[in-house]
Formats: sequence, structure tokens, C-alpha cells
Amino acid sequence: MEDGEAGSVNSQRVLHLFICGAGPARRIHELIDLAHDEGWDVYCAATESAVQHFLDTDAVAERCGHPVRTTYRRPGETPTPSADAVIVAPATYNTINKWAAGVADTYVLTQLAELTGLGVRIVVLPFVNQSLAANRIFLRSVEELRSDGVRVLFGPGEFEPHPPRTGDDAMTSFPWKLALRAARD
Repeated sequence: MEDGEAGSVNSQRVLHLFICGAGPARRIHELIDLAHDEGWDVYCAATESAVQHFLDTDAVAERCGHPVRTTYRRPGETPTPSADAVIVAPATYNTINKWAAGVADTYVLTQLAELTGLGVRIVVLPFVNQSLAANRIFLRSVEELRSDGVRVLFGPGEFEPHPPRTGDDAMTSFPWKLALRAARD
């Protein structure tokens, strides 16, 4: 996931999955399984909030066959293969706004900044409520990422925000398949 890293050893397509701290992260196995069914080799990285509140990183690592990255690799550690595509899901209000503003104060944000600059196919599947989504700053951030070539699945027919305090209900219909389709197309 770092600039200049070696490509995949086998012929599988490599998907980098960046997991943020929102409810659907508890169900990330659904996206991983869909990706595996399509022949992707999945490498995950997670924000601190995702790890602290939503993910069982050991279970995710076992499912993917690779450790979940939360920080930069140390000298001598095997690099992660270069990505054929990237999915950021569930992408939070905070991550989207910081990324669009050029803030790179975490491992995940630094990697997203680099991958954006490299022109790698990046798909963002937000998980925000209607109040956060109506914020002018958020809307500007979505447009900023789109102008950088990032595919943000936000709006009619894509991810549509849920009313505040209904996130638990919204998780059951989170459109994982939509993100995977956008990553391969």
C-alpha cells in the first residue's frame, strides 16, 4: 500500500480495502467474501476508530489471509502488493473531509493521499447520516475527491444517507456490491 511497492506475485487482482470506524465495519466480511468470489486478493487497512470500536482484526486477517495494516511497515517487512483498485468503506464523515483537505495525519489518510496521486482506481462508499451529509463542508469534500478522479458513491442510486440515529437499520442494506462493481468497472 506504499508508493513503489512490488506488484502481486500471482495473477489475482489486488484490492486494497480501507476500513473506517462506522457501523458497517462490523460486517466487512460481506465485502471481503464478495471480492474473493470475484477473484480479488484483499488487503485491509483500518483506521484507529475502526480497530477500537468495530473490527476483530484477527478475524479479518484470517478471512483475507493477510494482516490488517494500521501503521506503516517497518524496514524489512514484506511490502503490500500494489493495488489494482481501492475501496474505502465504510467511509466516515471525518475521513472524507480530512482526505479531501489534504490532511495525512494517519496511516490510512497518508496511503489514500498517495494512491490518489498515483491515479489508482479508488471507490468510496460513505456511511453518513442525512444531517452530516447536508453539511456544506462534506458536500465540498465529496466534490473535491471526485475532481481528483475518486469515485464517490454518494447520491441517488448510490449511497443515500439515512436519518440520524437510524444507522443500525441502515447497515442491513449497505450497498457493498455497488462498491465492488465500481472497483472492477
